[in-house]
Amino acid sequence: MRTDSQDAHADPQHQLGRFLRARREALPPASPGAPRRRTPGLRREEVAQLAGISTTWYTWLEQGRDIALSGAALARLAQVLQLSPAERGYLFELAQRRDPAPLAPVELGSPVLFRMVEAMPMPAYVLDRAWRRCAWNAAAAELFAPWAASGELCLLRYVFLDPSARDFICDWEARANRLVDEFRADTALYPDDAELAALLAELRVASPAFAAGWERYGVLAREGGRRRFRHPQRGHVAYDQATLLPSADAAHKLVLLMPLDDDSSEEG
Repeated sequence: MRTDSQDAHADPQHQLGRFLRARREALPPASPGAPRRRTPGLRREEVAQLAGISTTWYTWLEQGRDIALSGAALARLAQVLQLSPAERGYLFELAQRRDPAPLAPVELGSPVLFRMVEAMPMPAYVLDRAWRRCAWNAAAAELFAPWAASGELCLLRYVFLDPSARDFICDWEARANRLVDEFRADTALYPDDAELAALLAELRVASPAFAAGWERYGVLAREGGRRRFRHPQRGHVAYDQATLLPSADAAHKLVLLMPLDDDSSEEG
């Protein structure tokens, strides 16, 4: 008998097969477009017919055979099986295919997320998919006074196009190079996003530093770490930064900065 631990370490093809079977058997008999029947779920041939693929191929998928379906066929399966966004993402992850029609990310952000930012004692802000600041609390507004004064919402535009950023951000060159690498990782997540493509084109033309960094082809996750600034009133200040991705609002990043007492942040 197969154990849970064996299931967890099964190859992706067998995990995909068990996932498809579980979702097929969980469908109610009155699903739109599905033939009515007394027992819950759909037959394999019913799923195959509704998805426009052969019954043999679908049967092999559930059996865990190494069958490569196109992204379009997987998308039809996701629709027939009435998968949630999380389930659809899991399907394409197991199949190692890119979703041809990923769900558009929510642009407005979660009101709960914004209320959390306002209630936090440390500097906190939220960036949307295009790296625009869409919320921050009073502590962040005070810390990032030069960014606020610039009138620019996009963090990338501020860092690379506003001269005050070079004075405000300690180790500007290293920080700027890291932002380029993090932005490249984001563009891979949204390969067909016209807004990100336009932002990339603008920065490559307007900022030689960005253009040079882009040609390095570095890729980094947006991680935390030490951040140092030259505050216009408080002088040198240091923070530990953490970037969180809300599971229910993947189009936004929550950035938190914990103050540090760090004499080593003083620079000449």
